[in-house]
Amino acid sequence: MTRSQRGLNRRHFALALPSALLTAGCAAPRQGTGRPGDPIVLTLLSHYSSGVLKKALQDPVDEWNATHDRVKVRTKAVEFTDLLTTFTVRQAAGQGADIIQPYCLWTGQLVRAGVLRPAPPEHTAEIRRGYSAAAVGAASVGGRVYGYPTETQTYALYYNARLLRAAGVPRPPRTWPELTDAAERTMRRDRYGNTLVQGFGLSSYDDSTTVGQTLALLNAAGGTFVSADGRSTAIDSPAGRAVFELEHRLVSKGASAPGVNVYQAFPAGQVAMVISAGWWTGSLKPLMGADYREVGVAPVPVPRAGDRPATLATGFLLGVNTASRFPREAWEFLRWLNAERTGAKGVTRMSALQVSVGSLTGRADDMRVLLGRGGDPNLRPFLDALAYAVPEPNMPGAQQAKTLLRTHIEALWTGQQSVAEALRGTRRQVDQEVSRLW
Repeated sequence: MTRSQRGLNRRHFALALPSALLTAGCAAPRQGTGRPGDPIVLTLLSHYSSGVLKKALQDPVDEWNATHDRVKVRTKAVEFTDLLTTFTVRQAAGQGADIIQPYCLWTGQLVRAGVLRPAPPEHTAEIRRGYSAAAVGAASVGGRVYGYPTETQTYALYYNARLLRAAGVPRPPRTWPELTDAAERTMRRDRYGNTLVQGFGLSSYDDSTTVGQTLALLNAAGGTFVSADGRSTAIDSPAGRAVFELEHRLVSKGASAPGVNVYQAFPAGQVAMVISAGWWTGSLKPLMGADYREVGVAPVPVPRAGDRPATLATGFLLGVNTASRFPREAWEFLRWLNAERTGAKGVTRMSALQVSVGSLTGRADDMRVLLGRGGDPNLRPFLDALAYAVPEPNMPGAQQAKTLLRTHIEALWTGQQSVAEALRGTRRQVDQEVSRLW
């Protein structure tokens, strides 16, 4: 499996979830009681199941186990597509792991199901102090923090500078009118009408692609997907209408072709611009080779010049299971991994871990040190966006709400629904979904 495929598998999912088979790493002694000579063994369940991701997590776990006699940690992993089902199935069977690493979108669902334990006050204070507001918000439900943010992804505009130059576009767009103009000028079709180059890459690849780019634009317009209390949708608004009209216009003019897989087309030079998350930089480099030098990253365009920037933030957290017999020890390990500073650069182990695989954490100070001089300049806009990104809504029912939104976005793109119909349908169905779960 390629690095690109691993990246896609981590974050893009269909939730047609098969049975999960656990794979163990660094097998520790049998489950203990903590008595002398019988160490406590904590299990950590994540989606870091193969390759560089598995090793990146195992290295600090091995360091902990080598330096701590009373408490040991054993890693278990499943593919990302199996992760949510594994959490719930194992919990129902009384076999939940002590420490779990969920996608933050699921936090409300896992809290409601009694799986995640709130962070103790001293850990809550550390998390609020050390991480960006977007990262803290993503790891919180109802104002309570439920874990240490691990990877934090913000969204920005990727562009192919060569394609922009060829179309006479001197710089990446900053506003929606500039985005529309650049998309129309860079699009290319053959004489049969087949798309050769998308000006702006809208893609129906999966929930995270379709919805992520739409919510990034919605946030940039000052709108939100759901209300502040998480009990209803807020997308049927002037901001939501403006985003749907923008996407509808781009598709209607042929500047966007949603049926094209942007994760294949952009590296191949067949997409001029696309909104995606920062993790993609680590996948594009090996895919594009020397052509990667033509890739640039800019903030998500805003509707009008002078508008305040905003974008979407998603991520993962490490939290403690309510069923764990050793919550104090589990939280201490998480503090060591995510908050204790180490090494010559004085950064946390988790920050070093994420940067080593081309990702970011929500610790902006760590990121500035680790990205320093000589790092990939394309990661800088994602780091800057930590200051103004809006966390993905994670209320109970968030996953289903996201899937419903995707359905209506795609119906809009394919001409099955008008802008008004897509907004009304999203509001009606999402309101019904989220309201019944409170």
